[in-house]
Amino acid sequence: MNSLSGKKILLGISGGIAAYKAPLIIRNLVKRGAEVKVILTPAAKDFVTPLTLSTLSNNSVHWSFVETEFGNPQWVNHVELGLWANLFLIAPATANTISSMVHGRCNNLLLATYLSTRCPVMVAPAMDLDMYAHTRTQYNIDSLVKQNVRVLDVGEGFLASGLHGKGRMLEPQEIAQEVENFFTKNLPLKGKSVMITAGPTYEAIDPVRFIGNHSSGKMGYCLAEVALQLGARVTLISGPSSLKLEHQNLEIIKVQSAEDMFQATISTFQSMDIIIAAAAVADFKPKICRDSKIKKENTLNHITLEPTRDILKFVGQNKTDQYLVGFALESDNELENAKKKIVDKKLDAIVLNSLNDPGAGFRSPQNKITYIHKDFTKTEYPLKEKIKVAQDIFNQIISKM
Repeated sequence: MNSLSGKKILLGISGGIAAYKAPLIIRNLVKRGAEVKVILTPAAKDFVTPLTLSTLSNNSVHWSFVETEFGNPQWVNHVELGLWANLFLIAPATANTISSMVHGRCNNLLLATYLSTRCPVMVAPAMDLDMYAHTRTQYNIDSLVKQNVRVLDVGEGFLASGLHGKGRMLEPQEIAQEVENFFTKNLPLKGKSVMITAGPTYEAIDPVRFIGNHSSGKMGYCLAEVALQLGARVTLISGPSSLKLEHQNLEIIKVQSAEDMFQATISTFQSMDIIIAAAAVADFKPKICRDSKIKKENTLNHITLEPTRDILKFVGQNKTDQYLVGFALESDNELENAKKKIVDKKLDAIVLNSLNDPGAGFRSPQNKITYIHKDFTKTEYPLKEKIKVAQDIFNQIISKM
């Protein structure tokens, strides 16, 4: 999963030498998961080709109110483009384009779209140092800021004129980071650290065999994905699972056994704000793990088991102000057992799953839960996709935090 997944960015490119960096802006945004559409001013075509921009964005590129397709003139709907976007980014924004935006001029497709859009607007100025320092340019930039346009800083360095100073457009990576920051700064879990345990544990009998369960880790991974979408830094402690998740704010700690998960948890949980124990941790493990494979001809009449360490209980007894959520998979006396677990393990809430609900639980893309707070108030949810279940869980957590 990427930081800008699902975000729609309309990139406007005006006619300055910094337009040659526009393909790299597109690449940085697309790599972060954004969908990008591009509008050029007519002058920008002198610096960067529509074919390059179209190839990198995987969308058509527009520069005129009327374009020809298969010999037929087509009107480009600038209003529709403006309504499509979650953010209108103009990079580079020349002194001329900035002035036109301030004064409401509408002599090209980019400016018409700017005047029609309802989404937030961000501009990355690019010009020579004297143009940037000129009082009229600074007046125009201040005017844009007063109109709630986010104006990015400029860089300092070697300019196209041969001079050295302020006026360079920020580098593509910096612009992409500004876009990401814009979308994440007001997220409810921004600045929060979340730890999630996921998947099964494998308790070794010998070097080949183990005691395990049918957990795929899907619920825990969905929780991690939603936490990242909400702006959190996430530590995912994962038992054996084929699932994959990538994000710059994600750390995955891979473990095998319940003891591995215990050690990873106790070394991590104190620095967390939210802890969700979604893993299906084995309650018992073989007392003795054989050093070599047990041969078929050697009769194995029984396996002596011993309890694993109770990770959730340890965290509940030792946590400070962390919000702790456990999971309970029950088949009998479900509500009573879940409530008892809240008390015994000092939880803030528990997510109850029932083995009696068809289509839910292990190896299913869906789940059906009851969310129970420590005061025993509860919310029951219908069967739904696990990613939506994860959203329900975080809605409950955020409402209490």
